[in-house]
Amino acid sequence: MLRTLSADDLRFKTVRFQEGLNLLVARRDVGAAQTDSRNGAGKSSVIELLHFLLGARADRNHLVNHKELRQTVFTLALDWPGQTTPLDISRQGSSASTVLLEPCPIVGDGLFQDRFCRTPLAEWQALIESNLFGLSSEIPGVSGRAILSFLMRKVGDHGFNEATRSFARQSETQATPNLAYLLGLDASLAARYQELATRKAARSQLKKAVNDPAWGKVVGRSGDLRGEIAIRESRIADLNRQIKNFQVIPQFEILKARADELAALIRELGDKDVLDRRNLDHLMKSVVDAVDPEVRYLERVYEDLEIALPTHISKRFDEVRAFHAAVVANRRTYLEQEIKDARARLAARERERARLGDEQSAILKQLSEGGALAALTTLQKALGQEEAALGALRHRLDAALAVESSGRELESDLLRLSQEVETDLEERQAIVSQATVFFNECVQRLYGTNRHSYLKIEPSRSSLKITPKIDSDLSSGINRMAIFCFDLTVAVIAHRAGRAPDFLVHDSHMFDGVDDRQLTNALELAAETVDAEGMQYIVTINEDELAKAERLGFSSDPHVIEPRLSDAYDEGGLFGFRFDR
Repeated sequence: MLRTLSADDLRFKTVRFQEGLNLLVARRDVGAAQTDSRNGAGKSSVIELLHFLLGARADRNHLVNHKELRQTVFTLALDWPGQTTPLDISRQGSSASTVLLEPCPIVGDGLFQDRFCRTPLAEWQALIESNLFGLSSEIPGVSGRAILSFLMRKVGDHGFNEATRSFARQSETQATPNLAYLLGLDASLAARYQELATRKAARSQLKKAVNDPAWGKVVGRSGDLRGEIAIRESRIADLNRQIKNFQVIPQFEILKARADELAALIRELGDKDVLDRRNLDHLMKSVVDAVDPEVRYLERVYEDLEIALPTHISKRFDEVRAFHAAVVANRRTYLEQEIKDARARLAARERERARLGDEQSAILKQLSEGGALAALTTLQKALGQEEAALGALRHRLDAALAVESSGRELESDLLRLSQEVETDLEERQAIVSQATVFFNECVQRLYGTNRHSYLKIEPSRSSLKITPKIDSDLSSGINRMAIFCFDLTVAVIAHRAGRAPDFLVHDSHMFDGVDDRQLTNALELAAETVDAEGMQYIVTINEDELAKAERLGFSSDPHVIEPRLSDAYDEGGLFGFRFDR
C-alpha cells in the first residue's frame, strides 16, 4: 500500500494514505476563476507525482521540471514485498534519470544489505515489474509502466475517455496485452496482434510505394518484373554463347594493324591504277595521231603555179620526208613501249592486289573468329553487369510477390491467431467468468438489477477485444461508471492472483457527470470492496461532490485523509505556493 507522499520543501503538504478507501478532498474557493491557469488545489498533481515516483519518464513539460519545482526532492513511502518497513522512493526533476531507494531493495554481493541505493531509472522500472507485478520474465507487449497507467489513470492523458485505453493515442493492440495479463489471460497471444498490426501497416506503406511512380521503381509489379527478367535472361544467354565461342588471339593487335596496312596498300594500288589508266588512254591517242607527214602537196602547188622545181629541190623533199618518217616511227616505238610498260604495271598491280586481298581476307577471317583478351574481358564485364541487374530484378520480384501475397498471409495469420485466442479463452473460462461476474455485480450495486451490463472478452480481426458495457443513453456519467467498475474489477482480479499491487488510484474526473446516487453507491462499493480484499482505493474528490454523497447517507469521515486541499490563492494548494502551469 501507499503510505505517504512528501517533499523536502516545507511548504509541500504531505499526503498521508491509509488502508481501505482514501478520500483526498479539495475545497473549491469561490474566488478562484474557472479559467485560472495556476496550479489550483493540486488533485491531479498527486497522480502525476505518484507516476513520477513509480518510474514514469519526465519530459521537459512535466510538472517536476517546472522551474519552481525542478530542485525539489519528492518522496513516496509504500509497502514493498519482502520488507517489514516501508520503502522510501525519492526523485527530483533535475536528476530524473536516477531514483534513491531507502532501504535498498536490491540484494548486493556483500554480507548485508545497503541502507540506501541510488538506482538508474530503467533498473527501478524493472524492479517495479518484478516485485509489484510478478513479471519475472519479459512478456511481449506487457510492461509495468503500462499497467500502472490503468491502475492510476491520468486526466492529462485523456485516460478517462475509454475503459480499455489508458491514454488517447493508445491503440487497442498496445493496451490489451497489459489488460490480458492483469485478468490472467495469455498476454503473449494478445501481443501477437500488435505484430500483425505492424505487418499490416508495413504492407499498406509498401502498396502505396508500389503505386507511386517514383517509389514503384524500388519494388514494382510482379507482371512487369517478370517481363524485364525474361529480357535480361535472353541477354545473358547470348553473352554466354559469345564467351563460349570466343577465341583469344595473342597477336590480335598485330594482325589488326596488318589488316589496316593491307587495306591502305590496296587503296594505294587502286590510286596508282587510276593514274596509269589515264596515261594509257593518252598514249593510245598519241599512237593514233603519230602518222607520216605529207609533203608532196608542194609539188602539186608548184605544178599549178607552173613553176618547175629543180632536181636538187626534189631530192631535199625526199630527205625531209624520210626524216619525218623516221621521227614518227621513233615516236610510235616510244609510245608503244610506254603503253606496254603501263599495261605491265597494271597487270603487276592486279596480281599484287589479288595477293594482298587474299592475305587481308585470311586476317579478317581470323579476327572475326576470335579477338583480343581485352575484348573477352569486356564481354565478361557486360555479362557480370547483366547478371547483377538480373539478381536485383529477382529480389524486386520476391518483394513484389511478398507484397501481393502478404494480404492473404496476413488474413491467414489473423484467422489462426483468432482461433488460438478462442481456444485459450475456452481453457480459461473460469477466469473469464470470474471477471465477468465481478463486473456485473459492481454495476448492479450502482444501478440495480434492471440495467443490463456485461464484460465481453473475445478475439476480433484486429485485437483481443475486451468490452465493458452498461446499457445506457450514452451519457458521460454512465461511461465513467463503466470505467470505474472495469478498473475495480481488473485491480481486484489481478491482486488476488499476485499480478498487481494492492492499490487503485482515481482522479476526481472519474465522477464528472455522475448522478449523486451513483456517486454515493460507487464510494460505498469501493470502500466495501477494498476492505474485503485488503486493498487500498485512493480517489481525489471535490468537497461539493462529496457533500452530495454525504446528503444521501455516505459516511465520509473514516475515509478522508490529510491534508484537505484548497484552491484558495493564499493557501497555495498541495505545493503550498502558486506557480503558473
